[in-house]
Amino acid sequence: MSAPASPLRLRPTMLSDLEFVQSVETDARNLPFITPWERTQHEAAVRIPDFRHFIVEDGPDGSRGGFVILQGCRNPNKSVELKRIVLQAAGHGRGLGRACVRVLKRMAFDDLRAHRFWLDLKSLNTRALALYASEGFVEEGRLRESVRITGFGEDAGYDTLIVMSLLDREYRARVA
Repeated sequence: MSAPASPLRLRPTMLSDLEFVQSVETDARNLPFITPWERTQHEAAVRIPDFRHFIVEDGPDGSRGGFVILQGCRNPNKSVELKRIVLQAAGHGRGLGRACVRVLKRMAFDDLRAHRFWLDLKSLNTRALALYASEGFVEEGRLRESVRITGFGEDAGYDTLIVMSLLDREYRARVA
């Protein structure tokens, strides 16, 4: 897997970015892997201090490649959630997801001083599952058939959520 053509940048999402955010989130190639939010949910995540909502910029001209959301940034238990990472289809297979995860791990542990950085993902998202495992995240458990499958029709059934996490000591050991 090759690295992105230019350095990855995360910048705070502005309300003017939300049309882009929703277009990436509801893209047919991304829809099976996420549960889309209403615009008001994204607006809240932009405004509420417990969240960090970022636009992923990956082109030399600062072109938008997707978005990411962290939640629990003020959690008293120092448990930060990688709530969402969604990239445009053009970013798939170029290493942009891995670059995002690495930047977000540094942010969680170095800037936010997290003890635990965690996420959940649908079991059918096998590429993301492999990526998170290769970046040190450990599977903690499964929530069987807990989310409806979207993007495949009304009667597509249910999928299982996999909960994964990385602890600060595991992150530090990997960095060392």
